[in-house]
Amino acid sequence: MILRPGRDADAEGFIALIGACWAEYPGCVLDVDGEVPELRALASYFAEAGGALWAAEEAGEVIGMVGTRPLGDDAAWEICRMYVAARHRGTGLAHLLLDLAEAHARAAGARRLVLWSDTRFDAAHCFYEKRCYVRQGAIRILDDLSKSLEFRYAKPATGLVVEMLDAAAAGSAERRLAAIQARCGAEAAPAFWRRVTGEVATGQRLLLVAWLEGRLVGTVQVETAAPPHRGRISLLLVDPAERRRGVGRALLQAVERCGRRLLTLECPAGSAAEALIRGLGWQEAGRIPGYGPDREDVVFFYKALG
Repeated sequence: MILRPGRDADAEGFIALIGACWAEYPGCVLDVDGEVPELRALASYFAEAGGALWAAEEAGEVIGMVGTRPLGDDAAWEICRMYVAARHRGTGLAHLLLDLAEAHARAAGARRLVLWSDTRFDAAHCFYEKRCYVRQGAIRILDDLSKSLEFRYAKPATGLVVEMLDAAAAGSAERRLAAIQARCGAEAAPAFWRRVTGEVATGQRLLLVAWLEGRLVGTVQVETAAPPHRGRISLLLVDPAERRRGVGRALLQAVERCGRRLLTLECPAGSAAEALIRGLGWQEAGRIPGYGPDREDVVFFYKALG
């Protein structure tokens, strides 16, 4: 297999690949000349947009492709035309292609990565969510023969970034958050994260997540069912592989901007979390011996934000 820049001469291969992928879904119609004539010279199309295109080739056949281009708003770049032949899925090829596109966008100064995916493409959604993209914004309606509806996925491209997720984004992050929870030593419970998404939707909970260089590596929640001036912080998690890089600190600092005047939390006595919390100016309210799930002592903290 060869990974190389895409060429206009690949048009026949690109059209065959996209057509085969669309044919997997009832109602998806590829009308090249009527709706996507740029496929006839796709490399030129991306070059004129300031972007780039790649092809994966095996024995002269195009088996994968991806492109990226700047969107012109706040240094966002779009990942697009991401397709892999069915027999090559699960081989790592999709990851290689997306790595190429993301690296190119970052090198060009992208601060945010965006993509659109048809609502019918469930397998693609799972892949993008594994790559730490989350759903954001409204569904896009296309006036095409396929009657397409598209989800918007996005994530920060670089740096350490904390964002609050709405219910749609929370739902798309459930698998990734469960994986982080498991790496932190707890059982990954999909039902728990579905409940969290439901409470985000009803306003009972705020969910914040942290990306580090495009990887979703941490999360924290704020329970908001109490009176509107109070919030209880729960389940601060940071991927063990990404600790001591400021992720926990950034999450707790972001929580302080969530609009609550009084925050409370608890943590095991003597833990690294306790040292971090004290360092951020939280006040100890007391401790209860043997209060934790493993009968460890637990310290309770509060912070008044004025």
